[in-house]
Amino acid sequence: MQVKVSIIVACYNQSQYLDDCLNSVINQSYAEWECIIVNDGSNDETDELANKWVNRDNRFRYFEKKNGGVSSARNFGIKQSSGKYILPLDGDDYIHEDYIEVSIRTIESNPEISLVYSLVEKFGLENYQWNLGKYAYQKLLVGNLIFSTALFKREDFDKTSGYDESMKDGLEDWEFWIRLLNEDSKVFQIQKLYFFYRIKAQSKNRITPEMIEKIKLFIYLKHIDTYTKYFKSPISILEENSNLKSMYKMSLDYKFGHLLINPFRRILKKIILLKFRN
Repeated sequence: MQVKVSIIVACYNQSQYLDDCLNSVINQSYAEWECIIVNDGSNDETDELANKWVNRDNRFRYFEKKNGGVSSARNFGIKQSSGKYILPLDGDDYIHEDYIEVSIRTIESNPEISLVYSLVEKFGLENYQWNLGKYAYQKLLVGNLIFSTALFKREDFDKTSGYDESMKDGLEDWEFWIRLLNEDSKVFQIQKLYFFYRIKAQSKNRITPEMIEKIKLFIYLKHIDTYTKYFKSPISILEENSNLKSMYKMSLDYKFGHLLINPFRRILKKIILLKFRN
């Protein structure tokens, strides 16, 4: 008996790409799936298009919600799902027809594996195979090595607080992987091109380098206890980025945090996270 995979398609004003995305779902060689389409407050034709797919195949399910960002949409969709495995898929991307079948075969035959992903190609405004580097947990702490459309276990998701809904400007998948995985987690990359990541003008212009630096610093400070386990200090991980380093040196954590011991350090960390969320 095949196990069920829940594909969570979060979409916000992506109706022009949604057919491509959902067509790649219905064409999967693996048949035991449900696709949860979450309309995150779109004001385009997402509703009409999504209902067309629901009427075509009852494995598609459609929900609408107030706009809250991709983290909120994914969390909402996962709550509606019933699969043993979760596969997030943004409404403007698509997957190879064998992606789910090969991923399920891999993870079901190796229960110690926590997450499966593949090689990835960017397309649209940019067209090339995206080399994310070989996975290791300590390397993941330095920078994201896994794209958002990776297959993982629902039971592992339930042990987390889900995607951080305060992160609305990007890198929310990286922050989630840091919490979902740990140094003992087994991660497997299929050495085939099974995921296709669309690059659009909006995605290139939506987030500036300065915003990325701020989000990275937010992640470092949110997980400061994890980072200090693997690195001499959070500042050591920022050495090659002068902007992040200067931002960190201005923070209360750098000025006072390293002088304090728990539980005061935990309280200080909460104050810092509130500062960077605002």
